[in-house]
Amino acid sequence: MFHRDVLRYRRGRYLWWGLGLVAASILLYATSGRAVPAAGDTWQGYTLGTLGALLIVWLTWLGIRKRRYASTTGSLEGWASAHVYLGLALIVVATLHTAFQIGWNIHTLAFVLMLLVIGSGIVGLYFYLSFPRRASDNRRAATRAELFAELFELDVQGRELARRCDPVVAASVVAGIERTVVGGGWLTQLTAGDRSRFLAGGAGGGEAKFVPNVDQQPLVDFVADRVPRAEKRQEAENLQALLSALCRRQAILRRIRRDIQLQGLLQGWLYVHVPLTIALLAALVAHILSTYIYW
Repeated sequence: MFHRDVLRYRRGRYLWWGLGLVAASILLYATSGRAVPAAGDTWQGYTLGTLGALLIVWLTWLGIRKRRYASTTGSLEGWASAHVYLGLALIVVATLHTAFQIGWNIHTLAFVLMLLVIGSGIVGLYFYLSFPRRASDNRRAATRAELFAELFELDVQGRELARRCDPVVAASVVAGIERTVVGGGWLTQLTAGDRSRFLAGGAGGGEAKFVPNVDQQPLVDFVADRVPRAEKRQEAENLQALLSALCRRQAILRRIRRDIQLQGLLQGWLYVHVPLTIALLAALVAHILSTYIYW
């Protein structure tokens, strides 16, 4: 599997590449003497800066490479593994290029953006390594379409069982099924929020009104409360069957919302990582131009 092979690709080939790059950068930085202290405008600084800039451009190419599966320039797993380890090595390369001289200027902006991109990349790596397994465990070998199909069957079953019960129960259950909300805006998806409602009340001449039905638990509790108060055996059996269907339906909805949440987190990460990368490239160009024009 892709997410399992990234870090250990070819027995950690790019881990050793990254460590070698870090070692070489440290040795190059150490060649600075007392007469010419380490700085970004020494030959060592320019070498490290050029290497860092090339790394940034090359690492950015992975975003394009991931969408070109027909490419013959190496495997996707290999490119991703190199992206991880060489991206971490870039922190050392760029830091040594700055010679630890930080100020309020375009050069520091490029450095900070680079750290933000790498930081968001680490978050994305965690997502891509852990989410496939989480999604698989959550779906239990089913697809999202199959989960929705099972939900539809439980909705039909729930309506049919509700019609065999007291009219108040039937009205509440049918309304709860019809007003079940799945998904929504980006915040709702990321938090697995639930804006579902159901019709509560109406017994003994009371006024029925729609109330929140978060996680379907209020509706489940409403039906469960009716079971011990059933006056006839058949009524109790109908309520018990309805309660069982609603509990299964609740479990399916939880799995669907969790699946949407995991996908939303992955997409949300891209909405952060990609703009930061574009901003980094712009700042890098400004850093290079300002260096050659004004210095």
